[in-house]
Amino acid sequence: MTDSWAAFGADLHIEPVGAGLRSGLMDALRDAVRTGRLAPGTRLPSSRTLAADLGVARNTVADAYAELVAEGWLTARQGSGTRVARRAAAAPAAGARSRPVRRRPAHNLMPGSPDLSSFPRAEWLKAARRALTAAPDAAFGYDDPRGRVELRTALADYLARARGVYADPERIVVCSGFVQGLALMGKVLGRHGVRAAAVESYGLDIHWNLLVEAGLSTPCLPVDARGARTGELGGAAGVGAVLLTPAHQFPTGVPLHPDRRAAAVDWARSSGGLILEDDYDGEFRYDRQPVGALQGLDPERVVYLGTASKSLAPGLRLAWMVLPETLVDEVCDAKGGPEWMSATPDQLTLAEFIRSGAYDRHVRAMRLRYRRRRDQLVDALAERAPDFRVSGIAAGLHAVLELPEGTEQSVVQAATWQGLALERLARFRHRDAEPGRDGLVIGYGTPSDSGWAAALDALCRVLP
Repeated sequence: MTDSWAAFGADLHIEPVGAGLRSGLMDALRDAVRTGRLAPGTRLPSSRTLAADLGVARNTVADAYAELVAEGWLTARQGSGTRVARRAAAAPAAGARSRPVRRRPAHNLMPGSPDLSSFPRAEWLKAARRALTAAPDAAFGYDDPRGRVELRTALADYLARARGVYADPERIVVCSGFVQGLALMGKVLGRHGVRAAAVESYGLDIHWNLLVEAGLSTPCLPVDARGARTGELGGAAGVGAVLLTPAHQFPTGVPLHPDRRAAAVDWARSSGGLILEDDYDGEFRYDRQPVGALQGLDPERVVYLGTASKSLAPGLRLAWMVLPETLVDEVCDAKGGPEWMSATPDQLTLAEFIRSGAYDRHVRAMRLRYRRRRDQLVDALAERAPDFRVSGIAAGLHAVLELPEGTEQSVVQAATWQGLALERLARFRHRDAEPGRDGLVIGYGTPSDSGWAAALDALCRVLP
């Protein structure tokens, strides 16, 4: 050991022992804490400093620190470094194995969530006061299963203007999140005798499972640089519906090519099939105007599904379907009684929020914020990991970082040890899809502004 420990208040000499460097270092640190040579609260050297002192790889030290944090021997806090825990874990009994304690990750780059700290609380409260003051008494009783007419009217205007959707208020059904809307469509498709609904080869298993629970099989369409290969729908026997994310494919991030959009609509018209359009991240496009909704090409063959989960917050539990006219009554019937209504105050508030222009202002502000984060992510990777390719960045709240073959699982494990929550690309691959590239799906919408720089730094540290 060199004198560098002294700068951190810990002038100790330790030597990793045992078969593995990481396990040996962990044993040495545990022993130092157990015997009192490292007192509670003692700040340890940075992983870079200790790695240089010991002549080992930095990741070896970082992994050892992270696992000891998980076990309770150490604590790690941004700006305070890594320290011996105030109440360090007791020595395990002879022959017993220590069990890591599950802790909330220090940095969260999981996809699928916006920056919750940016929820427009003040503007939302103003809209709620105006909406509730003006609401008739009847608004707080059992209501139309389609949802409050105020919200359906506001949505019809907004979706036509911003997303190119043909959205008559009478065709809109408000639901408690995208998942409820998809479950309702699964019921309706089953009643129509549909036995298979095609899905993209990358997506969310919760969505595929909802369709399976409705009695449908889910054959998958391959996804490439032009989106889902919708031209293969014609050769898919028994398929009566297809679930697509045309504006921004999740998670690969590519928009559906115009030729393939046309092919999907042509298939629906010729076969009598139905397209379920998940307008995932449709409002957050950065390098040019947003891609219009597929529904505008044929409102009678496309069910448009949108949500406030990404533009505002998932906790609102507000989403909407724009339906072909012939399906409105069937979907309302499948929805059931008033117990499945979305909360009236939230519906009225969102209607006022949209009508007042606050929704447009919020979306524009968040578009700029997320674009800055995207640019910072790309710049950081270009500087610190130039050999890694990042894709899917033209829109949305996440990017795909390609990894060397065979490293996906190890990178995610290393991130876990360092308190960084990441998701691997394989997590979103359909069970029947061909094996694909290794990669990470990095959600840059989730961290708060104060935690974003540290999350970026943690990401760059775990890359191979």
